[in-house]
Amino acid sequence: MNIILTTLNSKFIHSALSIRYLKSYSNDIAPIELMEFTVNQNIDYIAGEIYKKNPDVLGFSTYIWNREETLKICEILKIINPEIKIILGGPEVSFDGDRILEKHEFIDFIIYGEGEATFKELLKTIIDDKSEYGKINGIIYREDNRIIQNPPRLLIENLDSIPSPYGDMANDFKNKIVYFESSRGCPFNCQFCLSSTIKGVRYFSLDRAKEDLDRLIKSKVKQVKFVDRTFNANKKYAMEIMNFIMEKDPKDINFHFEVTAHLLDREMLDFIKKAKEGLFQFEIGVQSTNPKTIEAVGRTTDFNKLKRVCKEIKRNQNIHQHLDLIAGLPYENYKSFKESFNDVYGIRPEKIQLGFLKLLKGSGLRKNKDKYNFKFLDAPPYEVLETEYISYGEMLKLKGIEDLVEKYYNEGFFQNSLEYLVNNKYKTPFDFFEDFLGYWEEKKYHTISHSRNRLYQILLDFYREKAFDDLIVFKELIKYDYLFNNNNPNIPGFIERDEVNFIQRNKHDILKNQKLLNGYLAQYKDKPTKQIINKIHIEKFKIDIEELIKNDYKLNNEIIKKNYILFEYTDGSIIRCKTYDITEFIPKE
Repeated sequence: MNIILTTLNSKFIHSALSIRYLKSYSNDIAPIELMEFTVNQNIDYIAGEIYKKNPDVLGFSTYIWNREETLKICEILKIINPEIKIILGGPEVSFDGDRILEKHEFIDFIIYGEGEATFKELLKTIIDDKSEYGKINGIIYREDNRIIQNPPRLLIENLDSIPSPYGDMANDFKNKIVYFESSRGCPFNCQFCLSSTIKGVRYFSLDRAKEDLDRLIKSKVKQVKFVDRTFNANKKYAMEIMNFIMEKDPKDINFHFEVTAHLLDREMLDFIKKAKEGLFQFEIGVQSTNPKTIEAVGRTTDFNKLKRVCKEIKRNQNIHQHLDLIAGLPYENYKSFKESFNDVYGIRPEKIQLGFLKLLKGSGLRKNKDKYNFKFLDAPPYEVLETEYISYGEMLKLKGIEDLVEKYYNEGFFQNSLEYLVNNKYKTPFDFFEDFLGYWEEKKYHTISHSRNRLYQILLDFYREKAFDDLIVFKELIKYDYLFNNNNPNIPGFIERDEVNFIQRNKHDILKNQKLLNGYLAQYKDKPTKQIINKIHIEKFKIDIEELIKNDYKLNNEIIKKNYILFEYTDGSIIRCKTYDITEFIPKE
């Protein structure tokens, strides 16, 4: 019997964890082939590739990003081969599987809930041709034109009983983003999240987790993305996992964790401080700082502690932090969201992920959709359009702000220019993005794509059009940000520069100065200048940029003086460049 498990990932670089679990759990009863596609591929192409394999049993892992495409592919394949058994599983079919079977006759089975044991039992029944589906807990199926939903299956208590999903497939993951779980469940009860539907937390043993992580490290994956809903719910367990990774000291691999910041105590903060730069990445769900909103969605949080913890991590400059906000939550109006945004922006995380509420099937907020007058399209991704508290027009405005935050804040390429604007020209960060959005849309910039160089020019043009004073200062900040983040000899013409030829003529001599090398570039002092020239840039500025930054971007007469900055480009994911004031080492013209 030819059995295929497949899914449509959101991107090519991603890999599916669910179908690998199903394969590893059922490998002892039948050989199973995996096929992975993306939602960006043509539906006819995907159906054709599956058809060529001539499957007898076909299982799809179904999510909000691939449900519609999956159903179309299934319909094509069923028309061509009515005998094929088609099974759907995953969160997108776990809460209304009966309705899906009623509406789509080409689907034979739905697996709802935790799928490994259910899939294995169903597969064995199909292979044995017994048709005794009534005995299989966790499935929805057809019998004599009736839709039958069997009782739910009990959760697997011993997660180690699930064979590794990475055992014989580790070589498939090189340079990919690989999803990984060390636990299932969540100790919290957030009403917008499906994890609230499963009570308690179950863990894989440390030995099992370490064994799988070792496989992935050896496979040279690009990123290991932990899907544990609260990775640090068990501090001792989390520290063991992180310490194992730190001791392995993998190269060019990043490990992403969803953590609850207010659970990070002094012991753990001191521990993670030792991690090398870029090894770990934290995603921290703030969602809102409105107390009434937080209570309504069932979150447990202490924003003041979260703020202190995140700022301390930020100071260590070794862990990339993503802080999440959700627009459209109960009691969160436009003004309230503005306050939440400013609260999070005040932490200055590496990324602010501004999301929009999705009423996922099975979530508490979806069940209470009428209470909050949620208006949404009942089709994936079920995103809220308007609520009792926030209008559709305001949500559209927040989408525009989200786009600008992504372009101008989240990559860090405009850090000092933004800080100067926010600190000197606006009352709050949100006020700046709101004003900038008005300019952006007036110029129709939202209708076309832009290169990074163009984004610098647009920000400079915005400053000019607003007729803000101190234009010379902002020009120098734009130049500094550009040079700090772009090791590129082709500097665009809109960036004003002085003494370019003079610096270029003297660059080799400057870099041979032993005092400069000993003071700033000790790691290069025994190397020929030609080996370091491409890692270094020297530029003249009309103001003392570093003094301005140290002074929280407040202007004073002392900064109006020319100076020369040496940019040393690094390979760091957080610290991408180091700068030094080398004015004293510049020869007289």
